[in-house]
This record gives sequence, C-alpha cells and structure tokens, in this order.
Amino acid sequence: MTAAGRAGTTVDDLAEGLHQAVLDLLPASHDDPDLGDFVRLMRDYPARAGKRVRGRLVLRSTAAHGGDPAAALVVAAALELFQNWVLVHDDIEDDSEERRGLPALHRSVGIPIALNVGDAMHVYMWAALFDLRTQVGFDADAIRREFVWMIHRTAEGQHLDLTWVAQGRFDVSEDAYLAMVRRKTAAYTVTSPLRLGAHASGRAPHPALPSVGERLGAAFQIRDDVLNLQRSDGNLYGKEFAGDLYEAKRTLVLAHALAHASSAEADEAIARLRPPREQRSEDDVRWLLDLFERRGSLRYAQERAEALAEAALEELEAIVSELPGRDASRALLTELQRLTRRVS
Repeated sequence: MTAAGRAGTTVDDLAEGLHQAVLDLLPASHDDPDLGDFVRLMRDYPARAGKRVRGRLVLRSTAAHGGDPAAALVVAAALELFQNWVLVHDDIEDDSEERRGLPALHRSVGIPIALNVGDAMHVYMWAALFDLRTQVGFDADAIRREFVWMIHRTAEGQHLDLTWVAQGRFDVSEDAYLAMVRRKTAAYTVTSPLRLGAHASGRAPHPALPSVGERLGAAFQIRDDVLNLQRSDGNLYGKEFAGDLYEAKRTLVLAHALAHASSAEADEAIARLRPPREQRSEDDVRWLLDLFERRGSLRYAQERAEALAEAALEELEAIVSELPGRDASRALLTELQRLTRRVS
C-alpha cells in the first residue's frame, strides 16, 4: 500500500511518507535491462536524502485551509518530483559537482543521459497531475494551472541567473538579485506550495500570498547562499562548499561585497570570478571569502534575510489566523520559520 493509501494519518505522518510517495510516481522496474537502468537513474535524485520542504508545505497548507492533507499527498509528491527533475537540469546548467552529498547525475552518466532522465521525470510529474480528479473540496484544474504558473516563473528566474553568468555581468544589483530569486526560488518554494494547499482544500488562495511568498522565498534563498559559504559538520548542507563561488553565481553576498569594495578589490574579485569554473582555484575562493568577511557581506545578507522573513511571517500570521485549521496554521508558520532561519 502506498503512503496515500494509509488512513487516519497526521500531517507529520504523511510528511514522513513523502519520500516513498515521490518514488511511487515513478516506475519501479522494467523488463528490459537497459531500460531498467533508465528507471534507476530517474529514481536516483528522489532516493537521495532530502528535506522535502516544499511537499511538507503543501500538506500543512492544505490542513490549515481545512482540507484533507491525505488527499493532497499526490500533489505534494508531484511538487517534490518537480524539484528533483529541475535539480538534474540545474546541476547540468551550473556544471555542479555534487548534489546531496553525492556526485551530480551528469558527473556520473554524462550530460546527454542526465538531461534525458530529467525530461522523463518531468513527464511523470505531469502524468500524476493529469490523473488528478476534481472532487468535492479539490480543484484539480486549479492545481494544474498553478504548476504551469510556477514552472513559468522558475524558468524565468533561471534564465536571469544563467544569462548573468554567460554574459559575464557583474553589475547585478541587490534589487536585480531579489527580482531573480522571487521567480527562481520563491515561486516553487513558498508561493505555490501555499496556494496549492488552498486549491487542494477547495478554497481560493488569499490574494496576498504571492507577496508573502516572494519575501519568504527570497529569505530562504539568501540564507541558502550564506550556508553555501559556511562549512558545516557532516555535510549537513548537502551541497558543495562554496559551489556558488566556483560557479561564479551572482548572489546578494557578492552584490554587497562588490558595491562596498575598493576599486582595486572589486577589480580583483571580478578577475578571479570571470574565468570558467575549471580555472577557479581554492586560492581564488579563499580570497573571495576573505573579501566577504572584510566587507561584512555575509552578515549583511543574513540580516537582510531575517528582515524579509520577519515582515512576511507577521503578515502570513494574520492571513492564516482566519483559516479553519488553527493547529495546522500554527504548524505551517513554524515550518516557515524553520525554513527561513535554518542552520543547515
């Protein structure tokens, strides 16, 4: 029996079952040995340890809006499958070394195969969403439209992120960075999970959720950028340390450092970041980290994330206080507090 088939489970129980629920959306095996390997590759990223943050938010939002979170488990799993196929593509686009403590998929099997695996996972996500049936308290069409909106916004943000690097631009301001992450990260990390929960309960999402979600998603991404530049014990973070610097990612930390560096420092920072990844050395990364420390850029980014999160959480608390699921609303707020203030 799949996780969706268990009766009488709590949101926490369902969240624990998300790992298996995502795998249940993919084939488990194939009679053809060659295609059996294809199946194994599709299940690779979903089988790796992950926090299932976005799926948990869908379940908690559904309960907060007065719906049955068990009925929304497939929606939550589809969102987690979206996260996984996007990560396969994202790792290719960024030429990342690691994902969740293991080699990125394209590092193991090559770009063409990894790209095709991500495409196939994308199709299985849509297969699950097309199998949804509209029922009392469950608007399947609205859920599918939300996925379309979310994927558009994510692709827009990814385009901005990638083109800044491809064009060698280092004039990316704080406002430009925030506009990018409101699309790339916030849409599928906070805004859509909250709205999917409303749709799964048969309620119209509150009109202020996009504004709240954008700020909370930005806080999440800024915190993610900071964590990427801090060594963690036991690889709790799950990504390559300083991968953003090796990939020359435009982040709020970098924007602040370049804006407050001397002309000589800014010129040297850009000179160290401009070459392709394979030419970036550990010495380059150490120099850049020292610059961030001297200019207080990590501290500034963390404070900016906290300010964004605090204002958005205050507004969200007022919104969810009007929802029928009071205990679930409190749990949702707690989940989002952890998400934006996490240490790993």
